[in-house]
Amino acid sequence: MELRAALEALQALPAGRPVDLYSDSAYLVNCFRDRWHERWRRNGWKNAQGKPVDNRDLWEGLLAEAERHAVVWNKVAGHSGDPLNERVDRLAKAAIERMLAERAS
Repeated sequence: MELRAALEALQALPAGRPVDLYSDSAYLVNCFRDRWHERWRRNGWKNAQGKPVDNRDLWEGLLAEAERHAVVWNKVAGHSGDPLNERVDRLAKAAIERMLAERAS
């Protein structure tokens, strides 16, 4: 779900726009910070254990969108009372509500 949400958020923005993306998913953030995706591509989309990377379609979409934007990937503490994580949750919920309202109108 985290991958799809990040992909949809980036797709909604005009190309070339700088983006600060906040996530409590180390998997998502580290993929870009540590450039796991480069190794995955070289290995034919296989992980370090030689197994196919899960959600390849979402990862490929995210990589394409990340290339369209200047994305800064930020890790926030998850499942806690961390103020930044709570703010991210509120912003995500508000974005979903706006999207649903736009679709309904």
